[in-house]
Amino acid sequence: MRILTVNPGSSSLKISLLEPDDALHTRIELPTGGADRQAERVLAQVARLPRPDAVGVRFVHGGRDHTRPVLIDEEVTKRLYALADLAPLHQPQSLYALGEIRRALPGVPAVACFDTAFHADLPDAAATYALPVEWRERFGLRRYGFHGLSHAYATRRAAELLGAAPSGLRMVVCHLGSGASLAAVDGGRSVDTTMGFTPLDGLVMATRAGAIDPGIPLWLLAHGVPAREIGDVLEHRSGLRALAGTGDMRRLRARAASGDEAAEAALAVYHHRLRAAAAAMTAALGGLDALVFTGGVGEHDPDLRRRLVAGMAHLGAEIDPALNAAARGDALISPAGARVATIVVTAREDLEIAAGTRSALTGTAAP
Repeated sequence: MRILTVNPGSSSLKISLLEPDDALHTRIELPTGGADRQAERVLAQVARLPRPDAVGVRFVHGGRDHTRPVLIDEEVTKRLYALADLAPLHQPQSLYALGEIRRALPGVPAVACFDTAFHADLPDAAATYALPVEWRERFGLRRYGFHGLSHAYATRRAAELLGAAPSGLRMVVCHLGSGASLAAVDGGRSVDTTMGFTPLDGLVMATRAGAIDPGIPLWLLAHGVPAREIGDVLEHRSGLRALAGTGDMRRLRARAASGDEAAEAALAVYHHRLRAAAAAMTAALGGLDALVFTGGVGEHDPDLRRRLVAGMAHLGAEIDPALNAAARGDALISPAGARVATIVVTAREDLEIAAGTRSALTGTAAP
């Protein structure tokens, strides 16, 4: 089954065409822009490709209803629209992309694959908020977790690189990009993660604040700041952008190297929060066998990897400086005999989407 995968992000739209054996036929990355211009780009690019048998679309939030890939029909589409305000950077983009792909490929079945699905079986202790039961039941308030497509693929691929089965490994998987989250993975299963009810929680990110005192937005509301403004700031004007004027990690590294104090301070905050969260994920596992880096920053920033591993040396993590500096693509970057393996995995959400799409259409279990 030839699958077209559609992966809308906050800053780009990634499209891949995968052959039945998962060989990559074509990969396209388009910047996000005005709706009309984006539609023209999508239609023009898809028209040049061989017609797929099915389309798989990444959706950040599946809510309580969707814990596995699902064929998209009118009822599913309605439920996905209802979740848009929980992931405003991504869910509307996915819905828009779905509409454009349907225009370009009428009659081709489309499947929704969810970032929340990998975390759907979080233990109650990790998923439950200490809020009134009537709120939790009425509004579905729980820790959902995100970046699940990336975490799931990185878990399996890291195990392959180690020549082991995921069932025998305790991993902290670090998906680090514009959005960022960690997952504690025990035996291939997510048992804790840094994002929560929405993708705002957890680590400092490019434009999102990550975990903050919930009293802050309440205090701002009480002092006349509109809820819409608070939401916009937390989604688009916080994180590294708020600390140093940009969410681009490469620019921050260059500025810090030249002595820019704001960039240095922003990176210090970022690394402090990352190190603390990685240690918390390790505690949730009761130990650590592998530390896995993926995502645009995780894959391409050796200094970030060095600093995090140094901060986890007391847990047995080590890094080989030469292997770390030379890492391109999937790579083991810890020295031989290290108690904790450190691994870089190229993010391949397209493979995870394709597998989920096939499973939804054939009734077979996804990997």
